[in-house]
Amino acid sequence: MELTDARWRKSSRSNQDNWCVEVATNRGGVVGVRDSKDPDGPVLVVDAYSWRLFVAAPPR
Repeated sequence: MELTDARWRKSSRSNQDNWCVEVATNRGGVVGVRDSKDPDGPVLVVDAYSWRLFVAAPPR
């Protein structure tokens, strides 16, 4: 899937130790997830419903 027009933002759950995750939610129906330290690296793409379930899950 092509994500060249994705608008990336750091996750609010990223920490201050540069262990940062960026997400792109402007793709309508899918969410891109990537490592902020490697913006040209691989991107995990999940459907929006699964992403909402993941974000809403209680911490373990």
